[in-house]
Amino acid sequence: MTTAKKLYYYAFALLGVTLLLFSSCKKENDKNVPVLSTTEVTGITQTTAMSGGNITDDRGSTVTSRGVCRSTSQNPTIRDSKTEDGTGIGSFTSSISGLEPNTTYYVRAYATNSAGTGYGSTMSFTTLRGAVDADGNVYHSVIIGGQEWFAENLRTTRYNDGTPIPNVTNDSDWRSLSTGAYCWFDNDPANGKTYGALYNWHAVNTGKLCPTGWHVPSDAEWTALTDYVGNDAAIKLKSTSGWNAGGNGTDDYGFSALPGSYRYGYAGNFVSVGSSGYWWSSTVNHSANIWNRNMNYGFGDVTPDGNGKKCGFSVRCVRD
Repeated sequence: MTTAKKLYYYAFALLGVTLLLFSSCKKENDKNVPVLSTTEVTGITQTTAMSGGNITDDRGSTVTSRGVCRSTSQNPTIRDSKTEDGTGIGSFTSSISGLEPNTTYYVRAYATNSAGTGYGSTMSFTTLRGAVDADGNVYHSVIIGGQEWFAENLRTTRYNDGTPIPNVTNDSDWRSLSTGAYCWFDNDPANGKTYGALYNWHAVNTGKLCPTGWHVPSDAEWTALTDYVGNDAAIKLKSTSGWNAGGNGTDDYGFSALPGSYRYGYAGNFVSVGSSGYWWSSTVNHSANIWNRNMNYGFGDVTPDGNGKKCGFSVRCVRD
């Protein structure tokens, strides 16, 4: 055998041994990375979601970094977008933000120790589409019990066919209406940015108030929502700020109910904001009254009630 051939075979054998050693080391390191699982993805909106993980074994080496990583491709790694949610073993929660609407993402938990990074199983989810009204206002939404609800009050000044809704400010004019109208609380447009608009029943009854593909919820849909949320539903659905002292909620589902109050139908006056919120349903109670829901400062229940068509209440929309 020539010297050149000997050198060739020697180099080839050396390469094989090196690769074998590298593979063995890698396998040994893989055995020593943390063991963990990925938490189900919840709280999905247009741009955010919640996940996390549970690290059951650090393999004898302290977990120095943990969180979830995400990508629009399968099997994301820490080289993709990630959260950083502490150190050590045990369960953790991750808030995922900066997402794009109506997009499918893949997410999995990760944990890093001195041996490397371990991953939980990959889960996928799709962000919500949200809605845009005839004025161009964009609304966030949340899924609660299989229903997709607005996470804020409607504030459109036009029906979904583009027809303007009259803005009626005078008290006597308001109480004499038999056609659709809206107003801002205290006739101050600045309140609309926070609480949305107040609409009378005649506006609701057109069937054109919510954006296309959405509708004013029926009494049955309101009941399905509160049945799913369970006891103390108002506390779980209220926003964590904005209510009078002692009246804030925990906003467990991202519904973020605010105390936009109402406009009294038979006098046309406004009732103090901060203490209550009233929302229309699309269901007639009897000829004079319409079912609605209200939440009040200091109370844990979402109360069904029947009120006159002239009242000015907030509106939440639900997807068709």
